[in-house]
Amino acid sequence: MINPSDTQISLAIGGPSVLACGAWLKNTVCLTQGNSAFISPLIGDLASADTRRQFDRTVQRMCREYSIQPAVVTHDLHPDFYSTQFAQAYAEQRRIPLLAVQHHHAHIAAVCAEYQLTGPLLGLALDGIGLGTDNTPWGGELLLVDGARFERLGHLTPLALPGGDRAAREPWRMAAAALTRLDRGAEITRRFPDQPAAATVAAMLASNVNCPRTSSMGRLFDAAAGLLGICAIQSHEAQAAIQLQQLAERYGEADVVADGYRIGADNTLDFSPLLAAMIDPHDTAQAAALFHATLVAGLTEWVEQTVKQHGISRLALGGGCFHNTILRQGLIRRLTSTKLTVFSSQQLLPDDSAIALGQAWVALQHSPL
Repeated sequence: MINPSDTQISLAIGGPSVLACGAWLKNTVCLTQGNSAFISPLIGDLASADTRRQFDRTVQRMCREYSIQPAVVTHDLHPDFYSTQFAQAYAEQRRIPLLAVQHHHAHIAAVCAEYQLTGPLLGLALDGIGLGTDNTPWGGELLLVDGARFERLGHLTPLALPGGDRAAREPWRMAAAALTRLDRGAEITRRFPDQPAAATVAAMLASNVNCPRTSSMGRLFDAAAGLLGICAIQSHEAQAAIQLQQLAERYGEADVVADGYRIGADNTLDFSPLLAAMIDPHDTAQAAALFHATLVAGLTEWVEQTVKQHGISRLALGGGCFHNTILRQGLIRRLTSTKLTVFSSQQLLPDDSAIALGQAWVALQHSPL
């Protein structure tokens, strides 16, 4: 009998029991048994000792209640996540196989698991940050997913993260990165006089010191919010993006910024012209609405071009950016009109709480495990 606090999803295929340990943010645990996947309630962010203990207890409880002895363990690619380190120790102690699953592959695989999709499909994964196979932070990815395999077909043009993880908490830093990309780095200190680190960040960006680059859609939202002066420093996750969406909703329908994006020969999607339009707008709410409308238009054209190249008519949407209803509904409306079948999560949320299910699904696709 399933624990009422867990979520059960029927899978298209079965196999050896998998323990999937999820990611860092919004962590959940997933266990599989035959053709069933059991997903735990939200454990949360694994930054505190309390949530880590809860993670440990959840694994023990689920294995006991479902009488499951995992045959394989999966985890995120990031080596510093507690969930990764737990998985490694668990597999070593029990001498069972260990599988690392790329973060955005897992996002798309979770949708595949939910809809019992097998065979190749395109995946559009948009979120904050997940470690890529090239050891750089990804977050705006167009993937070809086929079970245990995936190929990165395209991504957003990378934007600098001045100060690394700190830039994810301080949207003004992402705005500074956007100004530098637009050859307007000299304006950083003038535009952010209340930020004591403005001169330092400007120098870091100019010399490319401690500025890893990310393809993250979440950080693109932060850059726009920072340029518009909506949110300089976030007090909670996704605050800047939520405020940007609320402003856009208040304004209503908006046109697309003319030439607001470019699709490169290498299938990168560059929204630099859109960021330029976020500087000194006449109406902040209108600018927020223009931002969303142009994102939808650019992503739609990007996907349509890739569909023609690969002849695939199925698309899965995954990642925390799809909490944004303007983005999600706009994309689904425009893409389904092109005879593309679009799948987005229904039983689970699109964010990292679905990662464990995706990891388990990828493990079950591996042959042999």
